[in-house]
Amino acid sequence: MSIGKEIIQPDGWAPARGYVNGILARPGNVLFIAGQVGWDEGHIFRSERLVPQFEQALKNTLAILAKAGGRPEDICRMTCFCTDKKQYIEGRKELGTIWKRLLGKHFPAMSMIFVADLLASQSVIEIETTAVIAEE
Repeated sequence: MSIGKEIIQPDGWAPARGYVNGILARPGNVLFIAGQVGWDEGHIFRSERLVPQFEQALKNTLAILAKAGGRPEDICRMTCFCTDKKQYIEGRKELGTIWKRLLGKHFPAMSMIFVADLLASQSVIEIETTAVIAEE
């Protein structure tokens, strides 16, 4: 069984770019993925830069999603917390390339929030995710 997902876009609104304003998902199992940072499975940061940390945080997210039986298309919402707006702006093209390689053309409802600090002090990015996975 697959879940039904409908992108919600109010009439007359300009299209969102790189995200959607809303996704209506039914029925399925909701998976809440804790904020993932850019460290590897041993909690080691391989870079202090945003772009490689973003890639690793997405890979961490996708590993948890796969373990639960989900696919990238099952992601409905992502909230990203970033400590360096300048690195984000400068890295947008690279971030987009990483996104396309790992998630294709799937864009969930998203927020990017710039914060002063994160609990993992070496982290520049943290990504929190919600997915709805079809019942088998």
